[in-house]
Amino acid sequence: MLRFLIKRLLLGALTLFAVSLVAFGMFFMLPRDAVATMCEKNCNAERLDRMRDELGLNDPLFDQYTGYMKGIFVGRDLGSAQGGRCDAPCLGYSYTNGEEVTDIFARVIPVTLSIVIPAAILWLGLGIGLGMLSALKRGTVFDRLAIGFSLTGASMQLYFVGGILLIVFVYTLKILPPPRYVSLWENPLDWAAGLVLAWMALAFLFSAVYARLSRAQMLETLAEDYVRTARAKGLTKSKAYGRHALRAAITPIVTIAGLDVGGALGGTVITETTFGIQGLGRTAVEAVRLGDLSTIMATVLISAVFIVVANIVVDLLYAVIDPRVRLS
Repeated sequence: MLRFLIKRLLLGALTLFAVSLVAFGMFFMLPRDAVATMCEKNCNAERLDRMRDELGLNDPLFDQYTGYMKGIFVGRDLGSAQGGRCDAPCLGYSYTNGEEVTDIFARVIPVTLSIVIPAAILWLGLGIGLGMLSALKRGTVFDRLAIGFSLTGASMQLYFVGGILLIVFVYTLKILPPPRYVSLWENPLDWAAGLVLAWMALAFLFSAVYARLSRAQMLETLAEDYVRTARAKGLTKSKAYGRHALRAAITPIVTIAGLDVGGALGGTVITETTFGIQGLGRTAVEAVRLGDLSTIMATVLISAVFIVVANIVVDLLYAVIDPRVRLS
């Protein structure tokens, strides 16, 4: 198991290295003026030259890249105009916001984590549970209702579902406050009350997809010879279905769940925009609109980290569920 983990960690590190090269190349090696993009309205030639010098854009490309990567691990000096010393992990300076990118992310990443992680727990539990029960009760009224739920959820958009939730629970019934972010450590009840609608919207849409997927996987597994053989040998339904069928059916779902959770952590743009919450997704969109290349590049790297970490966790779970994976 340790060898399997080391291989996955090395592969993840190599992936992040490749992403950093591509992202750096896109923003700083293409034939365009990156500084003019960040400061195209209120900058004269003198200020543009000063910004290029502060950002190190006059240095060789190799020195620019190694300086950026060095800042992530040990910090670096950004110059007096950018706040001076930037401690690790240093992701650069945002001229648009007038602060270090690390400070921006320190505010918005907890918001995105607070939205995605509870919502993921809800959609995985509801979706997988509903799909498995639907497969075990195939052809019953419960199965038809579950199929109807999954079709309804899969055909809707988050901004529509979010709007309905806001109208019902905030503006009509007035049982919930307007969505907002309050730190979990400051007030857990306000934290949950401010984000519960975002959790409900994400959980409804994603659980519908997982219900369909898990139902299909469970039906396919129940038709396998080893499950029928286990039942024929006298194994109870709970053991045959729970210990053998469920374990085999859930493995492909774990892989997809890792990709979905990792992608959502990279930025829930529509969710944050619908509910007016400033997380990583809205920050990335605003950075693109304003040409804030330092924030854009850092967002790419952070999103890649989320996805790579999620995939490593999925690989570990997959190896626990199916030990044969460790041999690959």
